[in-house]
Amino acid sequence: MTPVFMAKMAWRNIWRQKRRTLITSVAIALAMLLCLFMRSMQEGSYSNNLDNATRFYSGYLQLQHPDFAEHSSIDKLLPADAAFAARIARIEGVSQMVPRIESMALGAFNDKSKGVVVMGVAPQPENAYSGLAERVKLGRYFNADDEQAVLVGGHLATYFGLKPGDQLTLYGQGYHGNTAAGIFTVAGVVNFPIKQLDGRIVYLPLQTAQDFFVCGEQVTAWVLHGDDVFHIDALEKSARETMGPKVRVRNWADISPELSQQIDMDRVSGQFLVFVLYGIVGFGLFATIVMMTLERQREFAVMLATGMPRRKLQGLLLLESLLIAVTGMALGLLVTLPVLGWFYYHPIPLSGDLAMMMVEMGWEPVIPFSLEPKLFGVHMLAILGILALCSFYPLIRIGRMRVMQSLRGGL
Repeated sequence: MTPVFMAKMAWRNIWRQKRRTLITSVAIALAMLLCLFMRSMQEGSYSNNLDNATRFYSGYLQLQHPDFAEHSSIDKLLPADAAFAARIARIEGVSQMVPRIESMALGAFNDKSKGVVVMGVAPQPENAYSGLAERVKLGRYFNADDEQAVLVGGHLATYFGLKPGDQLTLYGQGYHGNTAAGIFTVAGVVNFPIKQLDGRIVYLPLQTAQDFFVCGEQVTAWVLHGDDVFHIDALEKSARETMGPKVRVRNWADISPELSQQIDMDRVSGQFLVFVLYGIVGFGLFATIVMMTLERQREFAVMLATGMPRRKLQGLLLLESLLIAVTGMALGLLVTLPVLGWFYYHPIPLSGDLAMMMVEMGWEPVIPFSLEPKLFGVHMLAILGILALCSFYPLIRIGRMRVMQSLRGGL
């Protein structure tokens, strides 16, 4: 019996009971639609929010001095010259790279003082990367020629009572024990999307920050961004191979573990619902396979009695089950792809307080969807895994079948 003949026989067999095959296939398709719709919406939201959040702080990856993460010391720096930038550009998958200096200092205005995070950024590249200029709600954005200009977070400006044109004093420790001190003019007030930093952040032009910390042409980190959050692992691997052991590569989850934990917790809730839906599908598929086995006992016995090996009969039943699952998956993809494609290009708009909050953070008030192929692959593998579990019963049943007893109509 050739494979082609077995495939034709299996295909004809599953349509001997059209209603049962259709009901099972539609159940698989419906489960795929519901699961993929929910997971696509979740992963699309994660990807969009992560892209927005990482652009303003961690990036997808950061290149740092090997000891910077443990000590957060301004003494642990990386070069920011053209040669080092050329090495970074060779990393496969990098779409954007921006240099930054980040350290702590004491900020003072009038009779108030507070610890602040000083962030030195290259004005034009940083704006192209994070859209920082669009978040200036008072005053103006600075440029590389504004040697004594700073941008301050909205909550920090409220705390100090700062407005554009006021002078903020910064005092801290510079490179290798040098004193870092300076008086800077507030060019603008920015609306920073991370509330914990909005009350502490102070932006300086990169050259000004390097002069302030007396560190020369060096930075605390190079921030790297890729084309897709789903490909971060490949980007990280390429960065490690390209930069070598003298540069530490840290991903966003390592730098911002709280954000990673929030995403993981929310993802678990979605996966639980997926398990419930596929559990229902599994019971339906198992019932179909059991009925296919029990009602055809005499047929199977005749085939065995006429010389068909048990393994081929088991393979035939497996093939029938696989064809039902594939039919359901094909129907599911036929329905799901247009639906997800529509929402991918036409995200669900938000309204009310949630939309206002997202607009204030500078994010588009929509629920985006993802069409990452990995999502489809995972769910198709899940259905095939359910099929494999459900197939144990008929395989064992046929393996233990007594031919004479089955021919007489016994089970």
